[in-house]
Amino acid sequence: MDLDAVRAAGAVAAAREAVGRLTAGGSAGFWVHLDVDVLDDAVMPAVDYRQPGGLSWSELESVLRTALADERAVGLDVTIFNPRLDPDGSIAARLTECLHRGLSARS
Repeated sequence: MDLDAVRAAGAVAAAREAVGRLTAGGSAGFWVHLDVDVLDDAVMPAVDYRQPGGLSWSELESVLRTALADERAVGLDVTIFNPRLDPDGSIAARLTECLHRGLSARS
């Protein structure tokens, strides 16, 4: 599903559709892989490949909460963040907050 389709459906609906596809056919589980360069480069400049027009923090949090709320989500990894491009740590703090909110769906 490309970004235009995600925006047309809304982040929550798109995430629900993705989870439905991943769990169709009796799948035992799925893994969530997050490349943080999926975020709009205006909010996530600490990546080597910047993505203008990418997801907002709110959209990413919605996707993570939706995907991770499903008991078949068996893991999560986060990649692409480049701490050298975040000298004061403020972007890392915001990313941590986003991940915390997404993972809170598990409790």
